[in-house]
Amino acid sequence: MVQLPKVNELGFFEIRLESIGGLGANLAGKMLAEAGVVGANLNGVSFSSYGSEKKGSPVKAHIRFCDLNTPIRDTSPVERPHVVAVFHEAMGKIVNVTSGISAGSTVLINSAKSPEELKELLGVKAGTIAVVDATIIALEEKNRVNMAMLGGLFRLCPFLDPNTMKSVIEKSLGKKYPQAVQSAITTFDRGYNEVKFQTFELPEGESMPEYVRSDISPLGFETQPIGGTITNPGTTFLKDLSISRSGLVPVYDNESCINCAECDTVCPDMCFVWEEQINKKGRSMMFLKGIDYQYCKGCLKCVEACPTSALSRSREKEGFAESKAVRHTFDLVNQI
Repeated sequence: MVQLPKVNELGFFEIRLESIGGLGANLAGKMLAEAGVVGANLNGVSFSSYGSEKKGSPVKAHIRFCDLNTPIRDTSPVERPHVVAVFHEAMGKIVNVTSGISAGSTVLINSAKSPEELKELLGVKAGTIAVVDATIIALEEKNRVNMAMLGGLFRLCPFLDPNTMKSVIEKSLGKKYPQAVQSAITTFDRGYNEVKFQTFELPEGESMPEYVRSDISPLGFETQPIGGTITNPGTTFLKDLSISRSGLVPVYDNESCINCAECDTVCPDMCFVWEEQINKKGRSMMFLKGIDYQYCKGCLKCVEACPTSALSRSREKEGFAESKAVRHTFDLVNQI
């Protein structure tokens, strides 16, 4: 039996996966737990928590490991994790992905940024920041982000055996998707080998953020809005849906556009911005001005529907959406 590097007061080594629907965090958590139980001879459990089962909605997967002499009778969410894996860098915009970490915790992030940049972006005071560009690896190997993230997790958890994980991949995918087994293993290996990490010490005189229990509501009879007002609207008017993108975005070429609106017809989130102008015949008609990437989830239905080459798919690069987007919404909000 493998000795766990560190455990909490209950004897558990705990891992939390922060993801969005569609990136495979639920499956990754199950495979990770199975690899620990089978390969490291540990007790282990995996379970997930999520709201609506749709692509783009927040998902959490919780994994616990302990020695064989410690029974697992705790299936509450992992709130003080030893390791956190963030499957989408943009999740930090809407979810406190580093909640409950300590100065000894490790945070693995799917990103092309450096550990120093992510430390500032996520507001992490201390701990180990690990980075792997899982999205690019998955696109290049024609596989899933979860396999690359699993590779990074195995590198950060030396008590887990990578060879066992490869056997789990073959077992999980071999029957239904035998053609995907080799690419999944290659993606896993690249995640394992390409992860980079850096440890940051807690500055003298500072302390880690105070742990807030999730079962205690911040709203009470003294703190809730008057009349129970819902302060977070359910509409997407002020939402940023970039968190739902998984590496590819549509790119608009004005010269090839015939303004047929086929793209707008299939777009589920009304990302296309139109403007009324006079055409060459002197008639008034709507002309496509561009894409508002604030609302674009990267589904690429518009690319498939476009009858010309006006829309094409491209890898999303840092700052791409911000530099290309039509930001009418933000201008309107500023006016309000």
